[in-house]
Amino acid sequence: MGGIFIFGALLMEWEEKTNKVKVDSGHRIAIPAEFREAIGAKPGDLVLVTIEEPGTLRVRTFDALIRQTQAWARQYVPEGVSLVDELIAERRAEAAREDLESSGS
Repeated sequence: MGGIFIFGALLMEWEEKTNKVKVDSGHRIAIPAEFREAIGAKPGDLVLVTIEEPGTLRVRTFDALIRQTQAWARQYVPEGVSLVDELIAERRAEAAREDLESSGS
């Protein structure tokens, strides 16, 4: 089974694949090269491993997690709105108020 994931403007087509791997004596598993390439994992990269349900692991790159989080947040932030700019403006206004209060004492 395959599908299409949409992350913002990024459209990714994928095909589901399965591979059998062995748990070694150190309780480790190796991710097959084809799978590492498919998720964009390179030597030294950190990946997030999640237990989805008993017996099921999910492996994600941090890039994938960031894209998923951004897609989730976009549904709550109107187009053209910068939360960073809003936060900076709020902090500057708060600092200005504090300056006024301290100079008035």
